[in-house]
Amino acid sequence: MLGSAAHQRALQSFAHMVSLAQDDEAIDLAGAALMLAHIEYPDLDAPRYVQRLNILSEQVKRRLRPHPGTRETITILNRVLFEDEGLRGNRDDYYDPRNSFLNDVLDRKLGIPITLSLVYMEVARRVGFPIAGTAMPGHFLLKHYDPLCGDIILDPFNCGCILTVDDCHHRLHEIYRGDVEFQADFLRPVTRREILTRMLNNLRQIYFTQRDFHKGLMVLDLLVAIPPRSPEMLRERALVRLNLDQYVGAAQDLGNYLKLSPDAPDADDVRETLEMVRQLLARLN
Repeated sequence: MLGSAAHQRALQSFAHMVSLAQDDEAIDLAGAALMLAHIEYPDLDAPRYVQRLNILSEQVKRRLRPHPGTRETITILNRVLFEDEGLRGNRDDYYDPRNSFLNDVLDRKLGIPITLSLVYMEVARRVGFPIAGTAMPGHFLLKHYDPLCGDIILDPFNCGCILTVDDCHHRLHEIYRGDVEFQADFLRPVTRREILTRMLNNLRQIYFTQRDFHKGLMVLDLLVAIPPRSPEMLRERALVRLNLDQYVGAAQDLGNYLKLSPDAPDADDVRETLEMVRQLLARLN
């Protein structure tokens, strides 16, 4: 339930994990991703799923020779994750929110590009194979830098296959039907905070499309916790809180939005809404 002690504990833990006190590379990506799952599973046993990742990495380690090459490591990772474990992209129900929760991905063996990539990243990290997510819109990809042959781009949604830059152009064209022009920046490495933001934005879109405002508000709570605080997310959360008759929280968000963006194009409209909310609170009190 929204506002429950479980949600507040998960939110507090998540905020601590992603705070600016933590270097981005030190963020526990799997742990933070499991905090997202508390939206649906408030009593989730997160350590159980961290252990699942540990077991998968041990399976990879046992198959690797000492000092394996890049291609060999990718081959073994793909074999363990996609052949033995059976992970695959959920093409039949892409917008099922369970595709965005790490525990569900590991249990159901189904995910979307970003969650399958997260599993791949976490297992690869545990076996000493550095890999990063990319900023590719619409279809999250991974990238490993090899000193001998440069960047190697991987697609965990398609069983970890290796892509060329031309393949990425083609993927983008398939998704956006030519409306988005490929840019080299789409293959830049992204931060852990960016990965978590992208996962949450996927859930945000799903819940609000379903008009599940309570769970959508939980998602916005988590998005607002990721620094730097987004003024737009504060404004959106204020509107959702108004929809749910949470007037005190809405007034706080509107006030904070104006502090962060006093000259925003909609600032006058927001001030008017804030004044209406304050008058309503005064009458209720």
